[in-house]
Amino acid sequence: MHIRGNKLAALSAIVVALSGPAEAATQGSFGTTSTGSVTINASVPNRIQLTGLTDVAFLNQDPTVAAANAQNVCVWSNSATRGYFITATGSGAASAFTLANGAATVPYTVEWAGTSAQTSGTALTASTALHGLTSTATNPTCGSGPSSSASLIVRMSTASLQSMQAAATYTGTLTLVVAPE
Repeated sequence: MHIRGNKLAALSAIVVALSGPAEAATQGSFGTTSTGSVTINASVPNRIQLTGLTDVAFLNQDPTVAAANAQNVCVWSNSATRGYFITATGSGAASAFTLANGAATVPYTVEWAGTSAQTSGTALTASTALHGLTSTATNPTCGSGPSSSASLIVRMSTASLQSMQAAATYTGTLTLVVAPE
């Protein structure tokens, strides 16, 4: 029991520093017990995640009524300020926000709001970053805390809808890139 007690005492005497200035490890001295200590430092790089996106479908849309799709999404950033910026590109020529059916194309617009449950936001320009955003997300997928932290809004004007051929499907891809700042 005495040997076991000494081992437990020696183990419980190890001091682990979780923060503070970096120090060299302290070596234990020879004796009935020996105590040493190490400093432990940890850091992580800036990381960010965008989740909660859903495809947008304007099907059988009345061409006399502008179309809009607003969705809540999650942007999580671990930067010191939880700040981020977003850049959007479309699948059209020169990254334009356009939908295509063969050679026929129609434009759409994209807006971003730095808070959830918004039906309008700041208009995005293809390949141009929108800076100065801050996330309220507390984990990468908004699985706890707020269920979303931003809004994506996609719009099609009546002029775009009226230029489309009936019963034809126009498609395109919107790519969103978020980065911490």
